[in-house]
Amino acid sequence: MCQQCPSAMYIGQTGQSLRKRINGHKSDIRNHNTQKPVGEHFNLSGHSMTDLRVAILQQKNFKNRLQRETAELELICKLDTINSGLNKDWEWSLQTLNLSPLGQLPGELVEALRAVVGSQNVSTALAVREQHGRDESMHRCSPPDAVVWPQDVEQVSKLAGICYSHSVPIIPFSTGTGLEGGITAVRGGVCFNLTRMDRITALSTEDFTVAVEPGVTRKALNSYLRDTGLWFPVDPGADASLCGMAATSASGTNAVRYGTMRHNVINLQVVLADGRVLHTAGRGRHFRKSAAGYNLTGLFVGSEGTLGLITQATLRLHGSPEATVAAVCAFPSVHAAVGCTVQVLQAGIPMARIEFLDDVMMAACNRFSGLSYTVSPTLFLEFHGSPGSLEEQVRQAEEIVQLNGGSDFAWARDLEARNKLWAARHNAWYAALALRPGSKGYSTDVCVPISRLPHIVGETHRDLQESGLTGPIVGHVGDGNFHCLLVFDPADLAEIQRVKEFATRLARQALALDGTCTGEHGIGLGKRHLLREEIGELGLTIMRQIKATLDPKNLMNPGKVL
Repeated sequence: MCQQCPSAMYIGQTGQSLRKRINGHKSDIRNHNTQKPVGEHFNLSGHSMTDLRVAILQQKNFKNRLQRETAELELICKLDTINSGLNKDWEWSLQTLNLSPLGQLPGELVEALRAVVGSQNVSTALAVREQHGRDESMHRCSPPDAVVWPQDVEQVSKLAGICYSHSVPIIPFSTGTGLEGGITAVRGGVCFNLTRMDRITALSTEDFTVAVEPGVTRKALNSYLRDTGLWFPVDPGADASLCGMAATSASGTNAVRYGTMRHNVINLQVVLADGRVLHTAGRGRHFRKSAAGYNLTGLFVGSEGTLGLITQATLRLHGSPEATVAAVCAFPSVHAAVGCTVQVLQAGIPMARIEFLDDVMMAACNRFSGLSYTVSPTLFLEFHGSPGSLEEQVRQAEEIVQLNGGSDFAWARDLEARNKLWAARHNAWYAALALRPGSKGYSTDVCVPISRLPHIVGETHRDLQESGLTGPIVGHVGDGNFHCLLVFDPADLAEIQRVKEFATRLARQALALDGTCTGEHGIGLGKRHLLREEIGELGLTIMRQIKATLDPKNLMNPGKVL
């Protein structure tokens, strides 16, 4: 996208400040007026960017010059993206660009939303909209034009139908803890805040299943399950919405033993773009396995709100472990710590958690969380099972640790000690940001086959040192996933560029090692170019066809993933 054009974060803004921005970018309009052929991307010889822009804008009815100029600037940015080759599907591009006029939502639309949920559950206040236009990523705030708070699936369905009939984008929101700009309203529209739908239903302790609405977080569910002998183990660190976790295919520290959200979602209730309600495995069904037709549940897990609104998730529960013990051990090098992880898994030890922190991360966690562990590459480990099985697991793990030069285990046996240890791990993001007060952060998210893990972590450590970047490494190395928590000065454009280059370089290295650019954070806004490199042109085309079938107007969280 053109770096000088105003971004979609200005959607919905009016008045003198926006006029100044538009006047300041007249040169961009003039520069894009050149007859620049696009045939190299779209088999449309004889057409130009100006032809496309004029044709699209002529289809719109603008109330005033300011609204037209704002729409024209957004089209320039989007057309520039297409011309750079990020979007090679001509029909899809026209559909994407056939936007509603920018600015405030029509009064009749706002009144229709209020008629469904009540005036108290609709807001167009700037402060509220900005709160819903950003997550914890480095992406700029792009506020929606309105925020609604539905109370049940029927209201969600009616609201979606209203937005669909007016061709207004729909953006889902729950806790806002994402790291890839997934909730930013890059085309404006209506944000659906689903946090007031917070019921836990259909608990079956005999079948190890439960159904939750979007307002239920992982901590709230486990608190509810405390006396049942069951728990839900997927733990991304943040107290995220469980339906939001399904939407991003989240995982976390327990994934090495219990799997990711993709392994623990049985059924989903989804409101489609036009308001229809889909039960991906059939209404009320919660079987352990099925070979019936296409896996629609798997299609929506990880779809990041681009195919529909998840309004209920049926989840697989697990028995609470009889005994739990955690330990910390330090290593002389990054290679020794990561190599030890691979050997522990190859030995078949059923680790519940095995987390890596490099020396920079350990120093930050010690300072931020009041710990006093050795500042060197370190593994945090946790074992689950019966007392007898734990003894054998620990013995085997200690032998492998010692063979790799690791220290003796520092134990965290009681609940309070374990909670303190894992709280420090979950607060690693904030510990990294505290290294440079006032800084921003960006977390990489590559995942590779575990056999390639020692190589890529070692190379990444060297690359960080050579780049002069602050980027403590932490990761769920038991499943090949690790993060560089890159900390930078938001006012230093050169440093921001180095961060972007490093992140892209790391992602491409992971792809070269048969890995993925994102293990758990999702594609969102910033990794769309990497998705193309990962799955190829045909894979991307099929994804677009699926999207066009379920969301023909491209209203569901537009601008994300594809």
